[in-house]
Amino acid sequence: MVAIQSITDEIAELKQARRAVILAHHYQEHEIQELADAVGDSLELARKARDFEGDVIAFCGVWFMAETAKVLNPERTVVVPDREAGCSLVESCHVDQLKAWRRKNPDHVVVSYINTSVEVKAESEILCTSRNAVKVVNSIPADKPVLFLPDLNLGNYVREQTGRQNMKIWQGACIVHATFAARKLTQARIKHPAALVAAHPECPGDVLAMADFIGSTSAIIDWCGSQDAPEFIVMTESGVRHSLEKLAPGKTFHFIPNEHCNCSECPYMKRNTLEKLRDSLRDLRPRVELSQDLIERARVPIERMLAIR
Repeated sequence: MVAIQSITDEIAELKQARRAVILAHHYQEHEIQELADAVGDSLELARKARDFEGDVIAFCGVWFMAETAKVLNPERTVVVPDREAGCSLVESCHVDQLKAWRRKNPDHVVVSYINTSVEVKAESEILCTSRNAVKVVNSIPADKPVLFLPDLNLGNYVREQTGRQNMKIWQGACIVHATFAARKLTQARIKHPAALVAAHPECPGDVLAMADFIGSTSAIIDWCGSQDAPEFIVMTESGVRHSLEKLAPGKTFHFIPNEHCNCSECPYMKRNTLEKLRDSLRDLRPRVELSQDLIERARVPIERMLAIR
């Protein structure tokens, strides 16, 4: 405890000296969430990054989120505690692949999930998050064909919700959500028959079919807090437990393991630590550096997304 307190004190001093803000995703370790000025999902943190006053953004999440923050704050320094905090969805769609696809399908409107590289964002017409993906696709004229990328499960969910038949879906997946199995959810429901099920739309369709609620990370937290039920099975990354228990301390939350390990954790999100956060504020590294051209091109689809409420 003494060591942790010492590090948190150092972080507080560095934050003040750097005129920094600490943004943390719900999937971060609870020690980091407690230090953050804002905790949220991708959409909420994008807005926080745009609206704060200061010189430095310490983004405790994964690299693509920090890239988005840099696009919205080109004059500010943006750092991430660990440069290797990546994302399987980003890796599933490289910009050269998208450019090649677009050359063959120039008539399609490209809707990119925020879980993409800044280079892919710059080649897109509009972005979305899991919170607003349905609204974003519905905002596109019905006669325009759409390419939705890169998450297959979220894309299928959006197509079902919008009835959009002229929508092609990239074949990417989240290494956490895509490996949740319906059979394990069935076992959990047998074990906890009174529990309601909340699922992230990155989960497979057979898991979503069993859910009482489907929504983004923050939407899941809000929904669980608003329900009278005392018990929930939560089908998303287990880092949300901290936010759930803060919002609804009297309720019980169950997280089931995925197919690859006895856990429901994102290995990329968990790369960030208090020590790395301290070092990033001290050294201003790893730092997100983007060209002005890339910033200008990526900003257009990001701002289009942020304009949709």
